Formats: sequence, C-alpha cells, structure tokens
Amino acid sequence: MPSTALRMRTLRACARYGSNHAALFARAFSVTSRRAEINKVYPSAAKALEDMKPNTTLLCGGFGLCGVPDTLINEMLKKPQITGLTAVSNNAGTDDSGLGQLLKTKQIRKMVASYIGENKTFEKMYLTGEVELELTPQGTLAERCAAGGKGIPAFYTPAAFGTVVQTGELPLRNKPDGTPDQLSYPKDVKVFNGKSYLLEHAIDGDYAFVKAWKADRLGNCQFRLAANNFNGAMGRNAKMTIVEAEHIVEPGEISPEAVHLPGIYVKRVIQSTTDKKIEKYTWAKEEEVAGNAAAAAKKALGSGDQAAKRERIVRRAAKEFKNGMYANLGIGMPMLAPGFVGPEVEVQLQSENGILGLGPYPRKGDEDADLINAGKETVTLKPGAAVFGSEESFGMIRSGRINLTILGAMQVSANGDLANWMLPGKVKGFGGAMDLVSNPSKTKVVVTMEHTDKKGNAKIVKQCAFPLTGRACVSRIITELGVFDVDFTKGLTLVEIADGVTVEEVKGKTGAPFHVAEDLKPML
Repeated sequence: MPSTALRMRTLRACARYGSNHAALFARAFSVTSRRAEINKVYPSAAKALEDMKPNTTLLCGGFGLCGVPDTLINEMLKKPQITGLTAVSNNAGTDDSGLGQLLKTKQIRKMVASYIGENKTFEKMYLTGEVELELTPQGTLAERCAAGGKGIPAFYTPAAFGTVVQTGELPLRNKPDGTPDQLSYPKDVKVFNGKSYLLEHAIDGDYAFVKAWKADRLGNCQFRLAANNFNGAMGRNAKMTIVEAEHIVEPGEISPEAVHLPGIYVKRVIQSTTDKKIEKYTWAKEEEVAGNAAAAAKKALGSGDQAAKRERIVRRAAKEFKNGMYANLGIGMPMLAPGFVGPEVEVQLQSENGILGLGPYPRKGDEDADLINAGKETVTLKPGAAVFGSEESFGMIRSGRINLTILGAMQVSANGDLANWMLPGKVKGFGGAMDLVSNPSKTKVVVTMEHTDKKGNAKIVKQCAFPLTGRACVSRIITELGVFDVDFTKGLTLVEIADGVTVEEVKGKTGAPFHVAEDLKPML
C-alpha cells in the first residue's frame, strides 16, 4: 500500500496536473523510495572490469601503498590487451606493488603523478623514454582531480610559479639517452592581488579505482584514517568509478555523517581481496616509549661528526616552534625537530597526505597500514587529530593556514630561491614541496641542511643551479655553521653563528655574499 505521504503527493499532483500525470508521478516516486532495489555490488573485479577499453585515462587512489586499490590493479595484470593507459596517481607504488606492476607490463603509456620516489622501475622508464610523465605538484594534482569532479575546467594556483612547471621546460618524455624528447607547455599566468598564479586544467577521468574501508550497495563509501588521501577526489571525478571495499555493508550501516564519498559518484563496488601493505615500517625507539623524545631524536641522528652536525641543526630548528603553531615538516632532519621541543610548547603537525595532529612513531606491533605520514612512514595520531582528503590538506597549505614549514634542500639562493627536488640523472619528484612554499607571506619557510654537500660544494649559492621548487620563498636557513635570515630583495644576513666557528669560515663555505648582523648572536 502507498504511504500517507505518497498518497498526499498523488492527490496534490491530481489537482495540479491531472490524473495521468499524477499516476506517472506516483510510479516514479515509488521506484526512488524502494532504494533496496539499487545494487551496485559486482561479484568480482573481473566482472567489474570486463568492459574496460585500452587508451583510457585511469585515476587511481592511494598514497604510497596506503589506500591503494590493489585488487583492481591486480586484475588489470590479467588483461594485457588493455594498454595505452594514462594513469593518474600521486605515485606508482613500488617496483612490485600498485601501479608499478602495470609499468612493468607496459600497459601504462603515460603517468600523471607528483612523485617517483623509490620506484626504480618508474624512474628508469621515465629517464629512458619508455613512459611519458606529466610531473605535477601534489596539491595541484589533487585539485585537478577534485576540479574535474566538480565541473570546473580550470583554476589558478600559486604553486610552481617561477619553476619549470610554469615555463614549460619540464621533460614530458625523454630519449633513450636521457635527453629531453618532448617538453611540457608554458602555463598562463595571471596576477591577483599582487600575487602570480598559474592556470591549471582539470583532469577528466574515464575510470577511477578507489579503495574504501566500507561501502554499501548504493555506492556510499567511508574511508579509514589516512587512506582517504586521493581516493575521494578521484572517486568523484571519473565517468566510471569502481570501488573496492574491505567491508560491503547494508545501506544505513554507514551513518550519513560518516559517508565520505556519496554513492551518486560510484558505479560499481567489489569486495577487496588483497592484504594491505606498509612501505616503511617505522617504530618508536625505546627512549621515546619511555617519554624521552630528545634522546630518541638524538639516537635517530646516528653517531660521529656528521651526527653531531645534524644534531646542532635539529636542535636549532626546534626553536622555530611556537606554542599554538600549525607546522608541516619535510622528511629527514625536519621530522626530528619536534623531539627537541619542550613540554611548554604545543604544536599541531600537519602531514600533506591528510592528517592534522600527527603523533610519534608507533610501538612495534602497533603499526597501522592506514596510518602513514608524507614520508610513507608508520605514525600515530595525537588526541584531537583530524583526517581528511589530500585536496583539503593542500587547501590548508596554499591558503596559509600552516604557520611554519621546515624542509631540506639541495641548494638555496641568496634571495631565497629553493631547489630540493632533482639532481642530474635522478628524479624523485615534487611531492608537496611546491605547494608548501607557495605562500611565504603567511607560511614561514625554514630550510635545514648541511652547509656543504659531500664534495664540499656550497649549498647556499648566488643562484641555484638545480631546478627550482620555489622562487623567493625561504626566509631562514639553518646549517651546522649558523643561521641566515633571507630578505627576498636585499639578500642574506648571518644572524647566529655556531660555537667555535668564525665568520671567515662561514664566508669560505658559502657561495653567496652575505651581511653580518651587528648583534650577531651565538647559535641557540
């Protein structure tokens, strides 16, 4: 029998449109009200992919090995006829996991990614021209996917202004000898409120592979912890979004406020059948478990003269934290700085893969495959932490909500240019660095690095020889010899000097002129 509400709607429709229209209305409403008839669950990955064609654009969620739709990717390995793929993903997993497997089988023609990382197969194939790569800043990549899902064809972003991304000098494809064969195109630049922005086009996906924690047969999805990452933005984008879920549940078992990806975007759901993987197991040291974070950080620096230099840098970097700050830290020395922060200072750490309130490394045995940081390391969350998608994470970053970012560098110029993503013959990728340095008027950018490289060459230079991450963005440089403040127009000023170091020694190891502060202080 029709419900009272339906009868009332039918009577109103009779009065307004006549009986024939009312009958059609009643039938349409009754179909939409019987939602149990909607079932997007497919019996297998093979069935869900049976109509996939070659030469399509595939969006693939995940970050490192976290939240990667491995069941769907593994099924693609059984379809060698599907070639010519343009795969859009933050990275391509590892040599033997995730999209790295489809690179090996040469089913992927082109990657659109922010990071190559430790995937040697990916790096070699790019450098020798076997695969095309549209290297994209991580925040830009997330927003390009998100924009495509919102019907926005293009947008302007401050990330990558003044770099090869803007000028069109980024190799899309190389020759077998490693020299560029095809370059990217220059980006349109406009100035808004005195600041330069690049025009970036949205990405339109044919298929999206998404990994969810829970999905119901209507297609509603819930992600778990940091496994949200790129999954939400990509799931909203494609013409054919296929979700593999760890748990397939009945409608209503995911509470409405816990639905991260509404079913309207999802066409098919399958059961995930693969085990979750962890790329970098990282555990708390005994000292950290005992509550001595400084001792744990010191132990992580190793031993010997180099460790002593790095400890000096890290201890000084810790002084940059102020109570109530929101901070983002690069991998390596920056990540160790919080260990030297006193209990009187509370800082909220943000990780660009979708975490605010990052905690320490877990105890061995407590690691969680859905909880990693931007360096792919296992981590924990502090009480009051929040998790979200990568597109929201970079919205926080670009808009200047992050007060401080501490990064490593290969070179920093006298006017604050930063180079930290590429060395000759080696390409790791941009990651999130171009976004992190895109708003230096609101986010203080501090670089921690050794004063010279392994060959003794200066890393503070007049002009960066390596491709830039950002122009005029670094406001402070901390090395084992001292601390420099950077004025984007006037250059460098040495404001602190390490114990036992002379100004002449600093000059001899610095590749750019600098002023010496009248009140030059000892390095804290």
